[in-house]
Amino acid sequence: MTVHFIGAGPGAADLITLRGRDLLARCPVCLFAGSIVPPALLAHCPPGARIVDTAPLSLDEIEAEYLAAEAQGLEVARLHSGDLSVFSAVAEQIRRLRRHGIAYTLTPGVPAFAAAAAALGQELTLPEVAQSVVLTRVSGRASAMPAGENLAAFGATGATLAVHLAIHALGRIVAELAPLYGADCPVAVVVRASWPDERVLRGTLGDIEAQVAAEPIERTALVLVGRALAEDGFRDSALYDPDYRRRFRPARTQAGDRP
Repeated sequence: MTVHFIGAGPGAADLITLRGRDLLARCPVCLFAGSIVPPALLAHCPPGARIVDTAPLSLDEIEAEYLAAEAQGLEVARLHSGDLSVFSAVAEQIRRLRRHGIAYTLTPGVPAFAAAAAALGQELTLPEVAQSVVLTRVSGRASAMPAGENLAAFGATGATLAVHLAIHALGRIVAELAPLYGADCPVAVVVRASWPDERVLRGTLGDIEAQVAAEPIERTALVLVGRALAEDGFRDSALYDPDYRRRFRPARTQAGDRP
């Protein structure tokens, strides 16, 4: 018996990986986060599968489902939104599975920040503008941020920031980042990226609060901040420059040059 943790992707049912889909199709038990995982994904479950919405369950109750499945020798598909590597609450479940000696696997999914970038139609890193993307959040009821991990520290790098689970703290984001990035720094708020009701607000640190106030956001949203969100004003990458030597494409030579 194995518990298969599967990243369900950001929302669109067709953004699950082939591996994740195939695992769903073979597992007679499926636990899914009903509040943020699209129900359409459950169509991949086999007929007669036990399907459990974990949204109202505690960690103890989820653990009990794993133990019940183990007692019957039934494989479990555990669907989480986005990708498993960040903000997924998988770690505490894995810890309990290890205590019981229950095997598990992890299948990655499309992360929310990637879906948000796709919604914006652009790259989050640009040559000589930003070459790093910081995935972070702000302190909340679920857990506090560790000392040293704060918006000011990350903002001092000039990287593109992808601030998760923080639309309620937009005022704080603006207040802490405007002195570092400038009031004219581009900001994008992507609401429910890849879902049918996806919504995108573009602005700057100077005006994004007013935009959100005019169009209130009550659902899952990602706040992106950084100069890389500007659509122009950066140089081309050297990767495709004809004079850039690399393994698969030697530099071109001019007439009369030695090869």
